Amino acid sequence: MAGAVVSRPLDHHDARPPAAGVAQPPLDFGGWLRWFWRQLTSMRTALFLLLLLAIAAVPGSLVPQRSSDPNGVIQYFGDNPDLAPALDTIQAFDVYSSAWFSAIYLLLFVSLIGCVIPRMRHHLQALRAKPPKTPARLARLAGFTMRDGPVGTDAAAAVESARRLLKSSGYRVAVFDTGTEASVSAERGYLRETGNLVFHLALVGVLVTVGFGSGFGFSGQRVLVEGQTFVNTLLAYDSFNPGRFFDDESLEPYKLKLDSFDVEYETQNSKAFGQPVNYAAGVTVSPRDRPSQSDEVKVNVPLRAGGTDIFLLGNGYAPTITVKDPSGRVVFSDSIPFLPQDSNLTSLGVVKVPDGLAKQLGMIGFFYPTQAEAKSGAYFSSYPDLEYPLLTLNIFSGDLGLDTGVPTSVYALNTDKMTQMTGGDTGAKSLELKPGEMRQLPDGLGSVSFDNAAPGAKAGDFSDTVLRFASFDVNRDPTQGWVLLFSVLVLLGLLTSLFVPRRRLWVKAIRRDDGSVRLEYAGLARGDDPALETAVTALADRHSAVLAPTPAFTQTAEQPWRQTK
Repeated sequence: MAGAVVSRPLDHHDARPPAAGVAQPPLDFGGWLRWFWRQLTSMRTALFLLLLLAIAAVPGSLVPQRSSDPNGVIQYFGDNPDLAPALDTIQAFDVYSSAWFSAIYLLLFVSLIGCVIPRMRHHLQALRAKPPKTPARLARLAGFTMRDGPVGTDAAAAVESARRLLKSSGYRVAVFDTGTEASVSAERGYLRETGNLVFHLALVGVLVTVGFGSGFGFSGQRVLVEGQTFVNTLLAYDSFNPGRFFDDESLEPYKLKLDSFDVEYETQNSKAFGQPVNYAAGVTVSPRDRPSQSDEVKVNVPLRAGGTDIFLLGNGYAPTITVKDPSGRVVFSDSIPFLPQDSNLTSLGVVKVPDGLAKQLGMIGFFYPTQAEAKSGAYFSSYPDLEYPLLTLNIFSGDLGLDTGVPTSVYALNTDKMTQMTGGDTGAKSLELKPGEMRQLPDGLGSVSFDNAAPGAKAGDFSDTVLRFASFDVNRDPTQGWVLLFSVLVLLGLLTSLFVPRRRLWVKAIRRDDGSVRLEYAGLARGDDPALETAVTALADRHSAVLAPTPAFTQTAEQPWRQTK
């Protein structure tokens, strides 16, 4: 109509906006909760939280953890007196039980459940639904192929034969007939979504079982010197970290004795000379009501005993030190584990003698398995094995701080209320001892000796003259089997979701006016499917072979069987 104003639809991209903007009602508290829940349960948020959990676990590998290496934490505090307290305030030494790591863990758990449940419901509905109707224009789809049916082909029969072919290939099929054309719609690949759901459900299972395992399990550490025995009781651990729901009555009693600790060092390759090749702790396990048995604990080869896994964490030397009073009476004698400070096992140890002498005595010692001297005069170890062992001791006298009731570390000596008697700025040289030697303590306090663990050794042969110690981590996780099961399901679900294609195929038979039939084939993939066009062509070829007429045979006298056209 001339002069009429043609208006665009309001949803058209060129439409003019209305005079007044759309008034959206403000979100109330319930609306904000729904919005937050939708954001939390989106797959994007779940992937972000999974990445955040992996990043949050990184500090646990950068600094020692109290749950697995309490001695390392003590050493870290000694080496970094300014940084360590700051890291401790953010729970960097207890990463996996920290508040922030637990918050990420729980949010990921809730997000995964919120993602999986709606997808499961949708997937079950899709499995019950029949394949969609055949599109009107197959020529617009991938792999479109058109063939002429053989003379005399019936459209319904052609579609039925295609249905049988697709059914035998694992497709879900549905037949449609509109009078002028008949078609079969087929789809498969729902196993891909099933694998995806199995992956996410198994991931939830891993999170749940790990949580239960940490709640009902425990982790404990114990340092054993060669010849010492450990009994699996609560008081026998050097450090113990129980789960929230742990019951100490669930400990299964057994004894573990460290018989020997053998180390093999590289001596052939000059570029790796002195590097450890193998660690092996020879132990004797004595379960309750069962005979003892000998076994070995190696790195990454734990020992199973009493429902616990026993891991080998660290090792070093434990010099046997004896202190006597001026009359020769023994007031202290023990094998003291010295903590390694470098790869050649230059080791640091502390000896505390609270009773038996005129003063409380403390010693800070360095042990060198193969003592060497730098140009500056400082000692160091040039090789980790016992080739020329030497023990040096700095002596302190005074208050050890053991009577205050405050627990102190056996690997640290507080010298604030003590007087240094040898070494440092005292003008007196540190006491130096080889295996089997004895030295007098300052001020006539008595004597100290470095006992030889192999007193019958030949002169100059220092092998086996110093005992070794091994640090064990005893761990119980009652959900290990479940974690393994869910981990396998995670892998299987992931592989299924990656390698099973999701596709739909259609075969359409169109009836022409002259009675002939035209066959059309096409496919559609959900996602990338490089084999889709090949699959459509292969279906067309197989279907054509099925529809091809079978040659007829007639019998004659001269030629019993003769093919006739």
